Amino acid sequence: MIRTALVTLAILLALGAGASAADEPYPTRPITMINPFPPGGLADLTGRPLAAALERILKQPVVLVNKAGAAGAVGMQSVAIAKPDGYTILITVPAISTLPEVDQLFGRTPVFTRDQFVGIARINADPTILVVNADMPWKSVHELLEDARKRPGEITFASSGIYGASHVPMEMLLQAAGGLRMRHLPTTGGGPATTAVLGAHAQLWASPPGVAAPHIRSGKLRPLATWGATRHAYFPEVPTLKELGYDVEYYLWIALFAPTNTSANAVRVLREATRKAVQEPDFKSAMDKIQVPIAHLDADEFNAWWEQDARRLASVIKRVGKVESK
Repeated sequence: MIRTALVTLAILLALGAGASAADEPYPTRPITMINPFPPGGLADLTGRPLAAALERILKQPVVLVNKAGAAGAVGMQSVAIAKPDGYTILITVPAISTLPEVDQLFGRTPVFTRDQFVGIARINADPTILVVNADMPWKSVHELLEDARKRPGEITFASSGIYGASHVPMEMLLQAAGGLRMRHLPTTGGGPATTAVLGAHAQLWASPPGVAAPHIRSGKLRPLATWGATRHAYFPEVPTLKELGYDVEYYLWIALFAPTNTSANAVRVLREATRKAVQEPDFKSAMDKIQVPIAHLDADEFNAWWEQDARRLASVIKRVGKVESK
């Protein structure tokens, strides 16, 4: 009888502790938003105004921290293993789906896996845009690819990292063009990739439109095509690769994630705050300034969409196969 009573008491105490944790107020202290890339990329350009909007709504500091390395793997892993209390969240790109696939492709133990994260919301989803240094002679995709055909391995494209969110679409295009070869200059993020092209260390890259937009306006970068199914709303004069006869389509999206097992209450609060944040005039203005349409999906819809997108990207990685910087 005593043993049974003690067991019952232990169960009741455990249930009470669980209920207490679930009901604990959130947030009561600063939240860290990890961007696994350097400043200047789309995650950074989206994350900073989003953090500011969340801070106003949550009444707690939301601090964006750039933790770059290994094409984003360093920062993503740091969130995957963080305490699931809602105070460490991640803002990132499709590399969260592709990097585990790449590890498997090379027979490595994945640095992190998708099931270590739960999606809070998708913020935007934009097709990449092929931009070249304006001093280069190519005025069209046809001219660029014909030149690449004549000089295999001599033209250099930059990316945000090997198998990263801007490397994958370039490999898709090169495959669709008949297996052309270009040199690959991987960097640590969208900002450094843009700098590499502007500085003529590389001649082109598959850029997020928001990152390329100011340099297109200034005349330093020339857009040749986008990876969208239809023409981009902010660049209606730029053709899609599909229009030009290349059956490729790719979108660089930005989303918020928390570690798996983050309390349901924290996830609920973050979801609601994000839904409000993307509707704030200041955030809308920030996205309009970099010419990136908001494409918000709340957690349930986003996690289902993410599953489908991850499967599609996994098939792309398998099709691309093992590649190194060229």
